[in-house]
Amino acid sequence: MTNKAVRKSATKTSFDKQGSDSDEKRLEGAISSFVRDFGRTAALQMEACVHCGLCAEACHFYVATKDPKYTPILKIEPFKRAYKREVGPLAPLYKLFSRKVRLSDLEQWEELIYDSCTMCGRCTMVCPMGIDIGSLVGLARHGMFKAGLVPDRLYNIAKHAEERGTSQSATPSEFVAIVSEIESEFGVTIPCDRQSADVLVTISAGQLEGHRDSFANTAKILNHMKIDWTVSKSGFEATNFGMLSGNMDLQEKLTMHQVEAAIECGAKTLLLPECGHAYGALRWRGEGWYGKPFPFQVLHMSEFLGRSVQSGALKVKKTDGVVTYHDPCQTGRRGGVFDEPRAVLDALGLELRELAPGQEYNWCCGGGGGVLANERARPLRAEVFKIKMKQVEDTGADKVVSACHQCHIQFSQGTAHYNWKIPYENLVELVAANLDGEGEQT
Repeated sequence: MTNKAVRKSATKTSFDKQGSDSDEKRLEGAISSFVRDFGRTAALQMEACVHCGLCAEACHFYVATKDPKYTPILKIEPFKRAYKREVGPLAPLYKLFSRKVRLSDLEQWEELIYDSCTMCGRCTMVCPMGIDIGSLVGLARHGMFKAGLVPDRLYNIAKHAEERGTSQSATPSEFVAIVSEIESEFGVTIPCDRQSADVLVTISAGQLEGHRDSFANTAKILNHMKIDWTVSKSGFEATNFGMLSGNMDLQEKLTMHQVEAAIECGAKTLLLPECGHAYGALRWRGEGWYGKPFPFQVLHMSEFLGRSVQSGALKVKKTDGVVTYHDPCQTGRRGGVFDEPRAVLDALGLELRELAPGQEYNWCCGGGGGVLANERARPLRAEVFKIKMKQVEDTGADKVVSACHQCHIQFSQGTAHYNWKIPYENLVELVAANLDGEGEQT
């Protein structure tokens, strides 16, 4: 099936729900969404660009390919054109002298905002006007979803989540049985659906399938610390493919599953897994859907581990080795979580060699923002991963440590593609393997 045929197929499925899949309706849906999202901040940002081109050299897709179409600010061009024609200060003039955005424009644009933007925010760090292009791309995806223009695999995963309440193979009703399997397989205790708990733990896509060890290691750490915790079959998944695909209704639905589960058990903390976009979806956007401040704190796993080490609540053994730390874009650059994971590495006695550039200017691995779920983008992901390999190799480190499952998958695929020899390990794995004390304390 050709890409065009795939798009048509995905489009029809999307618009069957609305009773029409005509090109006119699709375009109307996209433009209406663009106009709806033209808030004051978005409008100011689109008017602020001075066309300096600095964002190009900050983008891993442009740097790896030198293709000018990957210049970040150009990725929002149809969005910007729609803004100028519909609601911009000179809209009457633009309507006289410029043509409308066409469906063919959006079809060409789909590749740019879904294949070549991880919404990592690195371009914003160098923009003299502070334009948050990644967030604008996220807004633009709302309209693309309305037009049925979402890459086939990403669309299907989001549709699966909409129909079953989770992007994973397990439905909420099947979750309890899979938890029991993981308990038996790894010899851990995972409390499920407790009526009352201090901490509600959520997991990411894959932790019930190919990365069950990550879920088991989380349980091992929490039990070792004697934390009062639980998981909930009604709100176990932090992954939010509604946000990644542009389906706002699904984004709200998946967010509220977690919020309601945390409130139901009276949790003081909602603990997110090692997943970058899950952190952004709930920590920064969740209260917008909830409508008021959360009655609990939201912590990423790397924050929780770092703070627990710093407070003395979590004790780990000294080990040795030379590592580098890859800061995930959403927790690092966008979330400011830099000190906590480094506190863990320091407590473990590891020699840390920082990436250059590192921390807030760290290069994205290339797998975030839903790009990893887009099979069409695989060759481009492999190309940009060369930047990350060189960064790591230049440190002379023996291992890469990070705290993001999307990064983990991107590193795994990149390692296999290039037969790269430097291993990757998530922070949870590293801590679980070096707990100070023997055995699981439940």
